Amino acid sequence: MSRRILSGWLVAAVAIAFLAAADAGQAQQGTTRSKVVIQVSDAETTKWNLALSNARNIQAELGPANVDIEIVAYGPGIGMLKLDSPVANGVGEASAAGMKILACENSMRGQHLSRGDMLDGIGYVSAGVVEIMKRQQQGWSYIRP
Repeated sequence: MSRRILSGWLVAAVAIAFLAAADAGQAQQGTTRSKVVIQVSDAETTKWNLALSNARNIQAELGPANVDIEIVAYGPGIGMLKLDSPVANGVGEASAAGMKILACENSMRGQHLSRGDMLDGIGYVSAGVVEIMKRQQQGWSYIRP
């Protein structure tokens, strides 16, 4: 075989290998779960409604099976997870849709709240800011409405 034909085959083989690797990368991206942590540290109903709306929109766009969503409440935001919360229905709907709603136990202690004071269906973390920090270190996207 001449050098020119051999070079042509080599270029073609490299191109095919490159395209195969690119296709594999795209296929792998399509199966990667998205992960987002949403911070709510404000006691404002509008902020909570915006956080819940953001979470619903993310889940609707990506599909519930393709995204993990955590909403972490701490500081003044913890009050919106109490039994008398004006956003209780939205929190319940988010939880039923597979989103994790997490209350900071440090904030609860600071506000003299027990788990009995809180909505059903939520989870707990010892420190909300540390949970957000850990999730960011793990590559989760971070949103603060």
